[in-house]
Amino acid sequence: MSPTRHHRVIVILVIALCVTTALTAGNATPLPPTRFRAANILAVGTVPGQSHWNFMSAVLRALTDRGHSVVAFTSYPAQRPSSTHGNYTEVDTSAVLLRHAGELASRVLSDYSRLSYIVPSVVRWSRQFCDAVYDMEQIRALMVNGTDTAARFDLLVTEPLGSECVAHLAAAIGLPMVYVVPTPMITYMQPSIVGHSANPAYVPHLLYGSAVRAFRHRLVNTAMYAYGRLVRWYAERTALRRPYDFGEPAKPSVVFVNSHHVTEPTMLLPTNVIHVGGIHLDRDGGALPTNILEFIENSPHGVIYFTFGSVIAMSSLPDHIQDTFKNVFRQIPQRVLWKYEGEMADKPDNVMIGNWFPQRDVLLHPNVKLFISHGGISGVYEAVDAGVPVLGFPLYYDQPRNLQSLVDAGMAITMELLSITEQQFLHSIKELLHNTNYTKNAIITADRFRDRPMTPQESVVYWTEYVLRHKGAHHLKSEALNLTWYQYMLLDVIFVVVVSFLIVVYMVYKTSRLFYSHVTNYLIRAKVKQQ
Repeated sequence: MSPTRHHRVIVILVIALCVTTALTAGNATPLPPTRFRAANILAVGTVPGQSHWNFMSAVLRALTDRGHSVVAFTSYPAQRPSSTHGNYTEVDTSAVLLRHAGELASRVLSDYSRLSYIVPSVVRWSRQFCDAVYDMEQIRALMVNGTDTAARFDLLVTEPLGSECVAHLAAAIGLPMVYVVPTPMITYMQPSIVGHSANPAYVPHLLYGSAVRAFRHRLVNTAMYAYGRLVRWYAERTALRRPYDFGEPAKPSVVFVNSHHVTEPTMLLPTNVIHVGGIHLDRDGGALPTNILEFIENSPHGVIYFTFGSVIAMSSLPDHIQDTFKNVFRQIPQRVLWKYEGEMADKPDNVMIGNWFPQRDVLLHPNVKLFISHGGISGVYEAVDAGVPVLGFPLYYDQPRNLQSLVDAGMAITMELLSITEQQFLHSIKELLHNTNYTKNAIITADRFRDRPMTPQESVVYWTEYVLRHKGAHHLKSEALNLTWYQYMLLDVIFVVVVSFLIVVYMVYKTSRLFYSHVTNYLIRAKVKQQ
């Protein structure tokens, strides 16, 4: 064969190989992760809050849809669709974990907004929840028969709040553990959970509702970091000693956090912290009830959706604040869906009230132009995903920081609830509705939020199975968890360096004095000889 023909054959083979590869790649179906095996997962909900369970339920749904079997202890039983695979079982804990909802507005506004109240209270509540759960007959049986339980289950999924007491179950039965955190990372718990504290120079504390830019921000933010850590430590040490206070608590193999970079500052975190913000969002949406759908679609000027979530009872707001809302709503052409408990006196004609609305589906409707919210993280992600501007009234905990992130993104305005006036409220509504920049920025933020290498559900499945495949994946945990506080802060290294430096300085000093003494004596002797 001539060299020319030889080269032609090679070119033809290369072209054929490229075409075949391209066609195969185009028609290929993704392969499942290697060594997939359906696992038995024990999930224990330790916080009786609706939003907390919504997040954990979404995580568990991703696992059951994958084929894993889940036994879930929850105070919100039968509130998620039954698994189509028949691999999901619930144990009702509502008798011992009383649901947290419908708080009086006066208590939320006076107590929950204070750092000195909320941090020790969260520690106390978390320990009370642990006591209630660990006192359940079914949980006691699992802990007593730890070996049998470890043989029956492969993994524990649970939620921390203000104490590591939730890890006692994993330590007692010897299971690898996954944490689900339904808020952004819990700042005052972060060192205990992952071994590292965020840098207060640029990462705002979970309870600090401002960006950290100027010196005054860094000063206040650092004080909150120190105060939060100190208060949590003191609350734990002064509490009544319980069995979970003795022994080293288990550490999570993976932490699924309800956060995303569109609402979170960039920070350094270990590999085992996985952001799955928005996992509770149903991409397909659902059908709105007929009366709500007609109310929305028959609103030529658009609709405003108004809610403060499940924790606070809107009807318990002070009368003058409720009157401010009503009077302003009467002045605008838009219709308002207002989540409100019971009957409303003097209700404006353009307002529909209800104890509950399908929030996700409401926000997805194109005729909904504005979301008035308290800034709960689940609602924040629903607004972000729908591309709807937000008027925020942060009440407590992470809400000020959640809303500040939307303000920084240019899609929100925040206001102080207790100092609200009709003029301010009306101006903010008009600004958000008529200044198209807020809607444009909301759409940009939504695009960033949806642009991910894999869905939150896929992330949960992958990393959970990674932990199972690698026997707990303990190599993902930061070595900082094995250090004492003084080792983590390098105080031992600093001490050695300082002492060594002082020794060198002392030796130089003594050598200099000795040299000076010898020189002086030599000069004196020389002078005497000359005389």
